[in-house]
Amino acid sequence: MKLTSRSEYALLALIYLARTGSENLVPVQTIATAQGIPPKFLEQILLILKRAKFLRSLRGQAGGYALARPASQIHLAEVIRLFDGALAPTESVSVYFYESTPIEKEQKLISVFKDIRDYVAGKLENTTLADVSE
Repeated sequence: MKLTSRSEYALLALIYLARTGSENLVPVQTIATAQGIPPKFLEQILLILKRAKFLRSLRGQAGGYALARPASQIHLAEVIRLFDGALAPTESVSVYFYESTPIEKEQKLISVFKDIRDYVAGKLENTTLADVSE
């Protein structure tokens, strides 16, 4: 697993919103400036997060974005999978994105990669935005 800049920026934006509170609508420019994210790129990311029901938004002068559910109910694994797919180091050990790969013929190697997958997935599935935004 390697995080793309899309998932990194998504996490930064979500953490910022978690810190501002779920009731406060925050303009894109405010998030972009605070987290050092290019505004146009952030707009695309926020739309994806909204479609995936992580965010709610309101247009207009008083508009912006806010979390659609409590930060304690948004797990890092959900966000990373949305943008980057599998958490596994190779698709042949992925639970959700399995594809056959050449290393499958070496079972001891597969076992090592499954252990890595289980650790990473377990850590990210048990860590919420609330855990990293406090």
